[in-house]
Amino acid sequence: MEPKNNPKNEIKIELTPDVATGTYANLAAISHTPGEFFIDFITLAPNMPQAKVNTRVIMNPENVKNLLYALRDNIAKYEQVFGTIERKMPISQPKGGNGEIPNPFMA
Repeated sequence: MEPKNNPKNEIKIELTPDVATGTYANLAAISHTPGEFFIDFITLAPNMPQAKVNTRVIMNPENVKNLLYALRDNIAKYEQVFGTIERKMPISQPKGGNGEIPNPFMA
């Protein structure tokens, strides 16, 4: 029986200082082809007519599903410690609006 922490199964991951600072995004746009998912991370500022894609991540469908499960697991762990994450909706909605964040890709 092999030990659980077998060095040949370890993956060494390098996090360089420039990547470690991170990139802020408050919007994600997701599209796909039969073989890939494209996830564009965007910073959308209020009252700005245009937003820039900061980062595009391209993943195969299996890895996207693994990401989904990892996010669900981590959200559950977060909520156990810090409480339920509530979606924030505007108190007053603009006329004709439904309270959702505008999606610039659904014009």
